[in-house]
Amino acid sequence: MKVVHIITRLILGGAQENTLLTVEDQHHLWHDQVTLITGPAIGPEGSLLERADSAGLDVRLIPSLRRNIHPRYDWQAWRSLTALLRELKPDVVHTHSSKAGILGRMAAHRLKIPVVHTIHGPAFHPFQNRPAYHLFRWAERWAARRCQRLISVCDAMTAQYVAAGVAPPEKFVTVYSGMEVEPFLNPTRPCADVRRELGFAPEHIVVGKVARLFHLKGHADVIAAARQVSAVNPNVRFLFVGDGLLRNSLERQIATAGLTRQFVLTGLVPPDKVPELIGAMDIVVHASLREGLARVLPQALIAGKPVVSYDVDGAREVVIPGETGFLLPPKAIGELATAIQVLADSAELRYRLGATGRERFTNQFRHETMTRRLREIYTAVAGLPPE
Repeated sequence: MKVVHIITRLILGGAQENTLLTVEDQHHLWHDQVTLITGPAIGPEGSLLERADSAGLDVRLIPSLRRNIHPRYDWQAWRSLTALLRELKPDVVHTHSSKAGILGRMAAHRLKIPVVHTIHGPAFHPFQNRPAYHLFRWAERWAARRCQRLISVCDAMTAQYVAAGVAPPEKFVTVYSGMEVEPFLNPTRPCADVRRELGFAPEHIVVGKVARLFHLKGHADVIAAARQVSAVNPNVRFLFVGDGLLRNSLERQIATAGLTRQFVLTGLVPPDKVPELIGAMDIVVHASLREGLARVLPQALIAGKPVVSYDVDGAREVVIPGETGFLLPPKAIGELATAIQVLADSAELRYRLGATGRERFTNQFRHETMTRRLREIYTAVAGLPPE
């Protein structure tokens, strides 16, 4: 089948990796005619454009497709999208991310092309100012009427969008975000070597967080919890994987707290390094305040690591208290510190929770599972014969 994917920018991020894996699978495994349309990968988060090019994918870059609202650029991007879709004549358009989701659905609807949209994370949320919140919610409602199916990466996204009146529940379907699970099951490098390179000793308990150093990601909460944990157990160390505009601020917070020796910040790393870094961790913490279903949670569990997460969005669909980790109220720094301390004190508990997570979620999050399910949805909305 002929499918066009549209995403605002191909940076290093969960939505982007999800989209790229889908396109790669369609191209290499299913031999579809698939095109990926994206804007420039602007920002400190890195880019997946080189990977897309090396995979031999048909990637079309629209320079005016930007993340921030800009009437002139947005008008140009819509015109460019409409022209490309008219040229490509796909069976289905699949949009991703908020900006590309609005403009892409508008263009596909005008050309009467069936379109589906994936909600990777909430476009509107309580941390926005009220005008922005109402604008984005209105835009999602408007765009939902111009597509055939809304795909959620977790059930929590469906519940939030239905509650906000975006669309009725029957328009949604959940398809969990797929990934390459083998590197997490069997890292290519010994854990001891990676830990040694990072400066960790055998007796250290490494608590890791994988996320952009950005607002609402919860790094400051982990630093606050680290003060309490380090006072009780000096062998606990903390590893931040990722980069972003808050790096200097976070480094100052770490130094002010007297925790410089307890923290390692890797900076930007390529996606293929993430499995070995998670493999070097003993505990994985996710303290974001909004996040669809963060990929690091199933990644950690597939790697056999226990997780500690705030109870936001789809986290509770994989973080099961007493079975795979600890699920905490948002901003509960004291409880975050306690959960880390409990896990740090018990290797047996860490192993049991991680092993349960690996058994439960490995097959569910394989990217091949995701792509097969998505193609079933494409076939249905495009009225194509089942394969």
